[in-house]
Amino acid sequence: MPPPPPLLLLTVLVVAAARPGCEFERNPAGECHRPPAADSATCMDLQLRTCSDAAYNHTTFPNLLQHRSWEVVEASSEYILLSVLHQLLEGQCNPDLRLLGCAVLAPRCEGGWVRRPCRHICEGLREVCQPAFDAIDMAWPYFLDCHRYFTREDEGCYDPLEKLRGGLEADEALPSGLPPTFIRFSHHSYAQMVRVLRRTASRCAHVARTYSIGRSFDGRELLVIEFSSHPGQHELMEPEVKLIGNIHGNEVAGREMLIYLAQYLCSEYLLGNPRIQRLLNTTRIHLLPSMNPDGYEVAAAEGAGYNGWTSGRQNAQNLDLNRNFPDLTSEYYRLAETRGARSDHIPIPQHYWWGKVAPETKAIMKWMQTIPFVLSASLHGGDLVVSYPFDFSQHPQEEKMFSPTPDEKMFKLLSRAYADVHPMMMDRSENRCGGNFLKRGSIINGADWYSFTGGMSDFNYLHTNCFEITVELGCVKFPPEEALYTLWQHNKESLLNFVETVHRGIKGVVTDKFGKPVKNARISVKGIRHDITTAPDGDYWRLLPPGIHIVIAQAPGYAKVIKKVIIPTRMKRAGRVDFILQPLGLESKNFFHGLRRTGPHDPLGGASSLGEATEPDPLRARRQPSADGSKPWWWSYFTSLSTHRPRWLLKY
Repeated sequence: MPPPPPLLLLTVLVVAAARPGCEFERNPAGECHRPPAADSATCMDLQLRTCSDAAYNHTTFPNLLQHRSWEVVEASSEYILLSVLHQLLEGQCNPDLRLLGCAVLAPRCEGGWVRRPCRHICEGLREVCQPAFDAIDMAWPYFLDCHRYFTREDEGCYDPLEKLRGGLEADEALPSGLPPTFIRFSHHSYAQMVRVLRRTASRCAHVARTYSIGRSFDGRELLVIEFSSHPGQHELMEPEVKLIGNIHGNEVAGREMLIYLAQYLCSEYLLGNPRIQRLLNTTRIHLLPSMNPDGYEVAAAEGAGYNGWTSGRQNAQNLDLNRNFPDLTSEYYRLAETRGARSDHIPIPQHYWWGKVAPETKAIMKWMQTIPFVLSASLHGGDLVVSYPFDFSQHPQEEKMFSPTPDEKMFKLLSRAYADVHPMMMDRSENRCGGNFLKRGSIINGADWYSFTGGMSDFNYLHTNCFEITVELGCVKFPPEEALYTLWQHNKESLLNFVETVHRGIKGVVTDKFGKPVKNARISVKGIRHDITTAPDGDYWRLLPPGIHIVIAQAPGYAKVIKKVIIPTRMKRAGRVDFILQPLGLESKNFFHGLRRTGPHDPLGGASSLGEATEPDPLRARRQPSADGSKPWWWSYFTSLSTHRPRWLLKY
């Protein structure tokens, strides 16, 4: 065959050179299309330790800040900030902000082109994380300027946080031949748990959804699955219930029980189980299987049967999350001795924020402010008993002392709703796990068992409307896999029966004479010194034991309304009791307003303990700039590590 003409050969070479392997999308003509957000560069391996978990493996120099070598980057104030950011912000926005900063300091390089991160990801993080910077008196880092270093989606940007979601998106196929209602009674890793919850929400999309309430200190999502006839919204007079597992990372039975419960509720609803359909159509249920996913990883590394009594109990900051909530019980005991003082909806004391508050704890408290929870249970392990508030003794020096709340009767009913249908809790053998609680009916006042401060249950009761019990599911904290099915059989009916008790007592709506809802109205019950308040729509739920009750509704600027309510012993549906409040005269209004308790701004933002709107100002009282204009507490740290003084971090 004769050689091709020179012109033809040149044309072939040009075409061949124009069609190398394309790292980006090709246009309709087959040509490699480089996004506008990409710049030509020489790619090299990514070697920054702080950015080792980025979603890509290659970067380039100079970076977007014009740093021209690894040495320059690692000595920079920007890199130092990224490496300590999770400590400065106490786990908030971690690892999201670090990965966002890595996208600037070590930009993504593919096929000889630099890719820019997406602006909308940066803007979304700034909206969420700005209060955390404000709390430590630090300016938003200049290199996280969303308009300068980030670009639009239509310009071919990429998501620097894709790896956080990528490993959790893919579904795990069930073994062939198994129905979708199949529940695998095994331990679930974090990724498996997330996949199961998301798959379950997808199967029952009309009655379920998943959402995150925040992240753990190590950056894992605190994922909730919700069941309701209208997922994602509060419905008038539909009570809200939450069940929380794995607050101690090595107490894993509760985590698994809630994963199984989520699958069970979905499957039974689809199969037409009338009990489950009625429950989901009248109740909004929130399941948080793992409040401490970081601690679980430590415990799971040792495995079932090998786990120590405390390995993995704490979170990644070495904090016991069930000792990390504000101690409002001490304040309650002080207020209870003062005649006329309110001892409910106690504000969080400002000094609390001066201590170390775990991001998991903060996430739970924000969650409780967002949703008007009525009932809650925290699932633990290590014994077999149901305990209820108060958990902190009335006399601090007493390690064991019966310390009831004003709602002692109701808490006993709630505890028995769980224990009385649990076959092992009702087992008459004193030699079994939890046998020492048999004479008490397998329920006990928390402080009468052992006293401690900072517990989640006491905080629920004293800061919100929510009644929470603690369920110890068994003496083995990390049970072997073969024991999980039996555990589920023992606890399934108890969990359902407990959730159904949210419909005990009374419910209703408080409005003015024009039918407008009155939010934050107080609902009082004579003889029970603990008020609850109405939700933004004016609806309320008051858990009450059977009997005759005098119920009072009142709000600033309105005359109180009193009603007599009779709750029959066998009544299992909350009675409807509405209130219409009449306005007071101007003189009475001013007098009433003067009696209102005014608390400090709520550091969690949104609403104060009394439901009054406040500015979102997390940790407001903590580490404020001094009056003499001195630098913030963290300034000396940065100046000691780098010759470059990062004045861009200063707000003043």
